[in-house]
Amino acid sequence: MKRILLIVFALIIIAFAGFWGLRKYTKSFSPEAVAETSQNGVKLNISYGQPSKKGRLIFGREQDKALLPYGKVWRTGANEATLIEFEEDVIMGGKPVKAGTYSLYSVPGQSSWKIILNSETGQWGTDYNDGKNVMSVEVPIRIRPSVQEVFQIYFEEIPNGVNMVLSWDQTEALVPFTHP
Repeated sequence: MKRILLIVFALIIIAFAGFWGLRKYTKSFSPEAVAETSQNGVKLNISYGQPSKKGRLIFGREQDKALLPYGKVWRTGANEATLIEFEEDVIMGGKPVKAGTYSLYSVPGQSSWKIILNSETGQWGTDYNDGKNVMSVEVPIRIRPSVQEVFQIYFEEIPNGVNMVLSWDQTEALVPFTHP
């Protein structure tokens, strides 16, 4: 009986080590990053994975084999679902958001994106449950003059707040946040 328990315990440790190793290997291709701001009364923190373009078509039609087809939900990063944390209540794209931590999803489009806050956190990024959506807003995009090789989230100051900029390839989605 002791031998069986020892074998089971060893298998559990091997499985855990394999999972941890695979996770670390996956993250080596899309490293973790943090974007945070405390400007114009808006305080937020975003934890996300940074995928790279690697010569691929990023945004486009599904039939063109785009990595992120127009109209399909994206985890807004790589690996685990992107987390966005608000220290205080904010206004996102004209809609109120309560302080807290949410998963951040987006739906890329040709001329605008839908940005989604979801109450379920801690899941692998592709495990999306739309029944947990808290809110969504449509935001504009702009075209970059050069290619952004690695997905990046950064902030630009605007009157009474900031734009969160989701930048990859030649596309930038602009998500406005203001203080209520």
